[in-house]
Amino acid sequence: KEDRTGRCMDKSITLPPDEIFRNLENAKRFAIDIGGSLTKLAYYSTVQHKVAKVRSFDHSAKVNGDPLYEISVQEEITARLHFIKFENAYIETCLDFIKDHLVNTETKVIKATGGGAYKFKDLIEKKLKLKVDKEDEMTCLIKGCNFVLKNIPHEAFVYAKHADSEFRFQNTHPDIFPYLLINIGSGVSIVKVEAEDKFERIGGSSIGGGTFWGLGALLTKTKRFDELLQLASKGQHTNVDMLVKDIYGGAYGSLGLTGDLIASSFGKSATTDKEFSKEDMAKSLLHMISNDIGQLACLYAKLHNLTRVYFGGFFIRGHPVTMHTITYSINFFTKGEVQALFLRHEGYLGAIGAFLKGAEEDNPNQYSWEENYAGSSGLMSASPELNPVQRARSGTFDMLEMDRLDRQLVNLPLLQDPTSYIPDTVDLTEDALAREYWLYCFEDALDGVVKRAIASQKDQPEAVERAEKFRQKYRHKVQTLRHQPFAYGSLTVRSLLDTREHCLNEFNFPDPYSKIKQKENDMALKYYLKVVKSVEELSWEQRQFTLVKGLLAGNVFDWGAKAVSDVLESDPEFGFEQAKQQLQERPWLVDAYNQWIERLKGPPHKCALFFVDNSGIDIILGVFPFIRELLVRGTEVVLASNSGPALNDVTNSELQILTERIAAMDPVIHAALKEDRLALVQNGSSSPCLDLSRLDKVLATVVRERGTDLVIIEGMGRAIHTNYYAMLSCESLKLAVIKNSWLAERLGGKIFSVVFKYEVPSKAQGQH
Repeated sequence: KEDRTGRCMDKSITLPPDEIFRNLENAKRFAIDIGGSLTKLAYYSTVQHKVAKVRSFDHSAKVNGDPLYEISVQEEITARLHFIKFENAYIETCLDFIKDHLVNTETKVIKATGGGAYKFKDLIEKKLKLKVDKEDEMTCLIKGCNFVLKNIPHEAFVYAKHADSEFRFQNTHPDIFPYLLINIGSGVSIVKVEAEDKFERIGGSSIGGGTFWGLGALLTKTKRFDELLQLASKGQHTNVDMLVKDIYGGAYGSLGLTGDLIASSFGKSATTDKEFSKEDMAKSLLHMISNDIGQLACLYAKLHNLTRVYFGGFFIRGHPVTMHTITYSINFFTKGEVQALFLRHEGYLGAIGAFLKGAEEDNPNQYSWEENYAGSSGLMSASPELNPVQRARSGTFDMLEMDRLDRQLVNLPLLQDPTSYIPDTVDLTEDALAREYWLYCFEDALDGVVKRAIASQKDQPEAVERAEKFRQKYRHKVQTLRHQPFAYGSLTVRSLLDTREHCLNEFNFPDPYSKIKQKENDMALKYYLKVVKSVEELSWEQRQFTLVKGLLAGNVFDWGAKAVSDVLESDPEFGFEQAKQQLQERPWLVDAYNQWIERLKGPPHKCALFFVDNSGIDIILGVFPFIRELLVRGTEVVLASNSGPALNDVTNSELQILTERIAAMDPVIHAALKEDRLALVQNGSSSPCLDLSRLDKVLATVVRERGTDLVIIEGMGRAIHTNYYAMLSCESLKLAVIKNSWLAERLGGKIFSVVFKYEVPSKAQGQH
């Protein structure tokens, strides 16, 4: 027996099982969705990983030269959802592996859905000693669908076969209801979903995926579904179908029918004596069924006045051929009014839903979740058409992992139109030149990141080995994205940065920059009073300009930018004044400074929300003098900083300590803190970029309560890579120094060019 499983394991599981079934020893709840050919397994587990915590020293006894705060690395436990998809052939092997590793689960029940749940019920109960609890398939499907639409940005996409980028990802809509779900399994179910638990099946058809498979088997003698699709992708349906022009010799003008429209599916086979190729018959059959379903979908969408229509089910399963035919038919029947939408994690919906059904007592819907790019396979990783080589290697298993966030994420209430907000400035899925450059850039920076990660944990001998594993994992991700830029939704600079952070965390490097940040913060604090005093001596006009220049100069200090880290490595004393010299002379690349100054001559803003960027000189000598002036004018200030570490960005816990220290030196800041005119709030993110549709709910509340009427977004990641085009419903300042020569050229400038964008929404313009 041992030997047989061992061998079977070798043959089937191309990835080592412990990489697939991760964190099993802490698994708490299970759900399984067994379809005709694929099994989807879901479980909830906890992950232990390191986090860097900062703690303030007791300042009363502080000796000069002592660091400001200490950094300790602590173990933290977070929740993670695991979803794994594999072929039914491996179910026994997988159950054996799970049984051996299920150490301390208190779960006595496994939630199951899908047709195969009956078939395998005894096997599961016998192997895992868990009771199988069946859940309704449709309820599970819809629960799963709601969950991914809410928690995964870029979950839904439109498929455009002939465009530069086949996949166009939709942005997460703050309100996902109502929508139509067309589930194409053996038959077709059409379900209208109106709220979290409110849905009804409004129609259906017995002509579905099973029909394509069944008739296909009769016509082509192949019993394999994927093979049928392969045949269809090579066929010419016009050899089998009768077209309008075959009947009328051309278009049928008075009815508005074009000549190459299918008038009768398989129409030629009745009158023609020749043999038809398998490919042509499979293609004709695919068109017949897709068009039929497409037309049904359109009629139901119109009848119920719905514009969002999602397609799922094993017939779709990410197959380009079927997505293309469905899309084509929807476009044709609705003249483009309704979009056919597909889901990146379509295959997991049932398993996710079954899992949620068993999780009511610890309801996952109370939290926000995020896809973990380090542990998830990308879209199409298992598609036979795209990449036969890769499929042989790892297509046996497909994984999705999601991490629980400690907070609920919501829209910034000041977005002009949350439904059309797109955080990213450039979509690398569509821009091949930019994609080539940034992928090269991130690969090139990898050695530096590895070096820094090891240096941040000098005292741990095994850090070198972990850093090496990180390097391999991230390099592999970047290479996958070269061939499949759409693997995780739109590819952007933000997603490349986030993937890198996820991979660093995966190998226990929670904050490679912690020591550098500490050193820079200490250094900058020494100069704070000097900067404030010199600014106070200036005339009003000069002072405003110096403060803005200080903000920009502070933004030059960024370890994330190669051009800067080179200078900082060689000359750490590279002073604040020199940084000002580096800045581009006015007029800047984007220069709305004159409008800003005019606005400052008017009444003070009620409250400014400032999304801050880097530690050290940036926050202490750039941001603080600037917001100090706003406070003196009578404007309240909310400083929003990252909840968790990313590059050398200042985190909320570090900022608390810095602000205390500054308040101890500066009566203006001290008074503002005491009177609650200066508030520090975390933004809910651990990314160098900024997605204004996924912010900490507490921050959104503060913004509303304080009547925020000015938003300031600082830094290349937050104001250039993301949000450059974001439209806000109040005044905004977006400012950054371009520290990347390629990007500067792209924007028509040179390195260290300045972007100073001041925007007033058109509605508000009349009011001033």
